[in-house]
Amino acid sequence: MSFDTETVQAQNSWVIIDFDSTFMQVEALEELAEIVLKDAANKDEIVDEIKKITSLGVDGKITFNDSLTRRLGLLKVHRSHLEKLVRRMKKKVSVSFSRNKAFFKKNKGRVYIVSNGFKDFIDPIVQAYDIDPDYVLANTFVYDDEGWVTDFDQENYLAHSKGKSRTLKALGLDGKIMVIGDAYTDFEMVEAGIAHQFFAFTENVLRENILDKADHITPSFDEFLYVNQMPRALSYPKNRIQVLLMEGVHEDAAAVFEGEGYDVKLLKDSITEKELSKKLKKASILGVLPKTPITKSLLENASRLMAICVFGNGTSQVDLGACADKGVIVFNAPYTNTRSVVELAIGQIIMLLRRIPVYDKRMKAGSWDRSGHSGFELRGKKLGIIGYGHSGQQLSILAEALGMDVFFYDIVEKPALGKAVKCQSLKELIRKSNVVSINVDNRPENEGFFDRLAFNAMQDNSVLINLCNGQAVEMEALLENLKTGKLLGAGVDVFPQHPFDEQVDFRTELSAFENVILTPYIGGRTLEAQTDTAAFVPNKIIEYINTGSSAQSLNFPRLQLPKLKNAHRLIHIHENRPGLLANINSVLAKHKINILGQYLKTNNHIGYVITDINKKYSEEVLTDLKEIDHTIKFRILY
Repeated sequence: MSFDTETVQAQNSWVIIDFDSTFMQVEALEELAEIVLKDAANKDEIVDEIKKITSLGVDGKITFNDSLTRRLGLLKVHRSHLEKLVRRMKKKVSVSFSRNKAFFKKNKGRVYIVSNGFKDFIDPIVQAYDIDPDYVLANTFVYDDEGWVTDFDQENYLAHSKGKSRTLKALGLDGKIMVIGDAYTDFEMVEAGIAHQFFAFTENVLRENILDKADHITPSFDEFLYVNQMPRALSYPKNRIQVLLMEGVHEDAAAVFEGEGYDVKLLKDSITEKELSKKLKKASILGVLPKTPITKSLLENASRLMAICVFGNGTSQVDLGACADKGVIVFNAPYTNTRSVVELAIGQIIMLLRRIPVYDKRMKAGSWDRSGHSGFELRGKKLGIIGYGHSGQQLSILAEALGMDVFFYDIVEKPALGKAVKCQSLKELIRKSNVVSINVDNRPENEGFFDRLAFNAMQDNSVLINLCNGQAVEMEALLENLKTGKLLGAGVDVFPQHPFDEQVDFRTELSAFENVILTPYIGGRTLEAQTDTAAFVPNKIIEYINTGSSAQSLNFPRLQLPKLKNAHRLIHIHENRPGLLANINSVLAKHKINILGQYLKTNNHIGYVITDINKKYSEEVLTDLKEIDHTIKFRILY
């Protein structure tokens, strides 16, 4: 069977589309009111009244003729106003209609606009979509010699209740008639037995009173085209992609996904792993905080899951290998909270050098004790940074700006920023530093590296800051050096073990020391970091869904792909076995498919092949590609 979205047409079928709040994002008369009443003192009151009258008519509480008469009676309309309205409305075509212009061109003469609005402004808007005036059935204005609207054609069926049904009946169309609209007046065409199916369009407004009457609820025009196997701009309707966001994910993330047209479920309360497993059966995208465990067993029933987004840096709770084996890509936000972590480090260094925690505790106990020195200035002190990645480098810049001398050590060759000096060994760095900051990740080889020998190398009255890896510091050695007084103080935001639930009892021996600042893993939890993360991660997921790009993923081979142009993109995820690319190309050759571009990358778990092909091919090729041995997931983009 041939599969060609450029030439498939709805043979022997007709598509009837409503205009206001369906083809358009808005109600035209309400937009017209904004133009006519631009300088009127009572504009807001009149616009609100027009909206109320519109709702009364849509809900059937007044006749449509009464609704139309009352609304126009509130406005003094001139032809020049309508010209402005057309310019304004052309920018407010519903998004899913605007991206499917090709459908209207291929199906010219099979699509009607049937509206209770007015041809005077509908015709010039829909002509850009290859809908000629003869296929626009709507009301018409009556003008005086000076171009002012004095009335509307009272003889037009569409100026009265049930006008759409009477108009459609008068057309006498043969074949299947499908109606797309957002109001009861659109359903009436099916209710009257003239049209065959009613698709309740909910992209712009959702009217509860029509949902149970619809043959299909249609959140977008893409959905209508997908259900009816018609040519369309998107291979898969975005409203069918369900995003499940766990409790604690910032609501800005939900807004990003919703703006893309996805079906978003934002949980307000925490749920058990069993409850999450049940919800994952319908989810295509899962959004979690770093605390949420993602295990192999959790993924067993998640057959629709394509991607996981971790809203934070840490991913130790995520079984990245199991995700790869299921064809589930994982993204996180490794750098969006870097500034927040570094600012906390600077704050703690200053407070510990000035012995603020000690004085704070004594003052609160009623002691006015100014004996002894009150600490040290930051200026001139030597800061040693272990790990010169993003957080280490940013800490280096800020600390130097405040007058500190900066040293760093990293097992990977990194260029020094500013006046920072690279140390050749960890021991060298520790010996030189008044303040040591640990800025390493939580990979296994970093566990316990800051041990007794490291503490022995530290200067007296030095400060230790650990905001990045709770496993890096040997806890017994830290406690011992606090007890002996060798350390002036320590700032600790991460721990060897810590709870993932909120508001639970947490005990640590570090609580006994007044020169230690303890915080509950909040280094990156500022409002700015959360909002940045809420924008960054969803956009990486959206890029993957839309283009197949896996750049910056944690468990997929990383491919940065060009935009898809005039082609179909085949995305094949498979076990990393020899000969898979040859098998894919063998299938394409068998079906005489011309390859326009191909991209391959592998890692230890999987192979990732992207193939761009021309638009004409047999549907059998898709089946054959899915049935290649060791295939994990396959999808097509266009």
